Amino acid sequence: QVQLVESGGGLVQPGGSLRLSCAASGSIRSINDMRWYRQAPGKQRELVAGITVGGSTNYADFVKGRFTISRDNAKKTMYLQMNSLKPDDTAVYYCNADIASEYPYYLIYWGQGTQVTVSS
Repeated sequence: QVQLVESGGGLVQPGGSLRLSCAASGSIRSINDMRWYRQAPGKQRELVAGITVGGSTNYADFVKGRFTISRDNAKKTMYLQMNSLKPDDTAVYYCNADIASEYPYYLIYWGQGTQVTVSS
């Protein structure tokens, strides 16, 4: 069984930083693209950033220049370094990945989410 587990969320003041991690575990053949999403109260879930297995990245306009996505393929872990945080960044952050497990094709898996609160 495949699991994605996020960690690193918490309460931070505006202008502060946090680093989120997303660790994949279980019976995994390979991991393709990985992504971070977020969902604020009363809003739809939105894509924050994505990274391919080769390390190519893409970002939502609202985090460009502030957030950095990365991954360690050997550790099956993805990261999101968040700097210059704003109150509008407050949300539950979810990781998402295309993972080939017991079947020879990729399925999309989600983590349980980690809360990020930006407030003074």
